[in-house]
Amino acid sequence: MGGKGSLARQLLGWQLAIVFALLACVVTFSVIQSGKSFTDTEGRKLLSVAENVAATPGVRISLADPVRRDALPIFAESARSLSGADSVIIASPDRKVLTSPDPRQIREALPLGESTVIEGRAWVGEVDDFLVAHVPVIDKNGEFLGIVAAAKEMPGFFAGITNSPGNALALLAIATLIGIAGSVFITWWVKRQTLGLEPREITGLVEHREALLHGIREGVVALDEQDRITLVNDKARELLALPQECVGMHVNELELNERLRDVLTGTASGTDQIVLRAGRVLVMNRMPVTHDGREVGAVATLRDRTELVALREELEANSRATDTLRAQAHEFTNRLHTIAGLIELGEYDEARSYVDLVSRAHDEWHDQVTARIGDVAVAALLIAKASLAAEQGIGLRITDTSGLAPVDERLSGDLVTVVGNLVDNALDALHGTGGDWIEVEIRQESGRVAVVVRDSGPGVAPDIATEVFTHGFTTKAAEDRGQRGLGLAITRQICRRRGGSVQVHNAGGAVFTAELPLSGDSAKVTT
Repeated sequence: MGGKGSLARQLLGWQLAIVFALLACVVTFSVIQSGKSFTDTEGRKLLSVAENVAATPGVRISLADPVRRDALPIFAESARSLSGADSVIIASPDRKVLTSPDPRQIREALPLGESTVIEGRAWVGEVDDFLVAHVPVIDKNGEFLGIVAAAKEMPGFFAGITNSPGNALALLAIATLIGIAGSVFITWWVKRQTLGLEPREITGLVEHREALLHGIREGVVALDEQDRITLVNDKARELLALPQECVGMHVNELELNERLRDVLTGTASGTDQIVLRAGRVLVMNRMPVTHDGREVGAVATLRDRTELVALREELEANSRATDTLRAQAHEFTNRLHTIAGLIELGEYDEARSYVDLVSRAHDEWHDQVTARIGDVAVAALLIAKASLAAEQGIGLRITDTSGLAPVDERLSGDLVTVVGNLVDNALDALHGTGGDWIEVEIRQESGRVAVVVRDSGPGVAPDIATEVFTHGFTTKAAEDRGQRGLGLAITRQICRRRGGSVQVHNAGGAVFTAELPLSGDSAKVTT
């Protein structure tokens, strides 16, 4: 490829070559073009006549109202006399002729030949030795009202002045000038559309874009206005576990979870949307792409935040442990202050009774938990959560029907996460609502462990009963406290990973029920 201006020169050369080739054909076959010239010239006139009649408001009104169809001949004859056409015919949608210069045609079927007018498109062609233009009559609502046909008899074969060499040379010269002017305009237009770039430079830009998209560490997915994938880079394909042939597929055709589909299609709006996919925690942002004020698609970017979220969850776990220890320390400090005050007042019997009461209460809760929960980690969690709940003025209790034997280490860890998340969720839900108790039930039965957490709060609205397990979903109470965790979403993921389930219903408050098999499949979840 040459330097600057090479694209214009090549386009000009190709256009001139095409012009001269066409002119050679025109000169060679000029004799047999007289009939075609008549068809083109008269066809345009007839089409114009038919279009004018079809666009006349009176014609539309008369066709729409059978009572007024007596006025149609006036419009047809006026157009015929002014245009020089042999006939102007108006027909109903079922092709029945309503007006014609030949009375024998009235109420007869209008011959259409190969016309496309029934399909709602204008047509010009030959029908029964007549050159005919057919135009549909359509109202403002797009309803097909009828047909206007303007016709003129085809002439015989004419051998005319086109045989003259002088005329052919003049035609050649004129066409050459027009071709050159058109070629120059086309080259200018193409250069404008390509922003003055040469094909080599455009190819380089495309290659550079591909290298950038597939080289960045963030995933990029482009979608059109029908939510079909038009572009996806290697990182996005890896993070979303997409098939190689995903380009051109609709989002709903891919095996994606509902949350991910909502973000990609824009149903879930907002920045830094959190989704779970193939065991990863992803942060996604969707940006609509507009052109001339119209949305033509969207671009979604995604980042892998699995390690960051894992560290955050670990930090939050440590923070919860710290809060629990602080609550216990605060509780013990208050008790020590009470004991010290009673001793200073000389109320030794009262101090002894208070110590016995506190000791009994602590021992009773400890005995209740350890008597029913044989797994040390789960029992320790419940004992610690009781102090945290007590600091918030909430009582934590365990049902008499609870019973759990020691379980394997993996299930124990999953139970600690599930019970901890459900109790924390209940504490958040009760904040500021007036609720004052949380009840935990842990049953081991038929190869499964059932965890039921009830609270005395307002419950969960039925319309969001399934959304509470959505990644990133938060209740108003938790949102007011600056929390937007993944506790319930992680709980559902753990239950599903082990082949169990988690659900919520209302019974005097929210009741969360999680079921985990004693031996579950811990394979990676791909949704």
